[in-house]
Amino acid sequence: MRFVIRVVVNAFALWVVRLIPALQVSVTPFAPGETLQLVLTLLAVAAIFALVNTIIGTVVKIIAFPLYILTFGLIGFVINGFLLWLTAWITQSFGWGLTVGHFWWGVLAALLISIINGVFGFILRPQSKRARRD
Repeated sequence: MRFVIRVVVNAFALWVVRLIPALQVSVTPFAPGETLQLVLTLLAVAAIFALVNTIIGTVVKIIAFPLYILTFGLIGFVINGFLLWLTAWITQSFGWGLTVGHFWWGVLAALLISIINGVFGFILRPQSKRARRD
């Protein structure tokens, strides 16, 4: 259930980032390109992004641990941008999906996606049993 919520929140965050033209992030929907196909494409891209973030992101973050220490965690922004760019590369190989105009715009878009995920993660976080009793 957590994965489904994460995918839906990621899809919403991708949709919001797509609406900002300066970020040069776009989504090419499945054919014929109607609203339903755009929503399904956003959900598919969000699922791929979640998988890339979980599998490849974990490995990259473990390998880059010394850089996290040296840069006080700022390398995380570049790594998140790389993971978004990698997701765009994977989905574009299918002929649909995410397009990132420039790597550094992808870093900024990944920062926005992280902020939106953080806000929704805080809102949708399951309450502890103690808090529910009060």
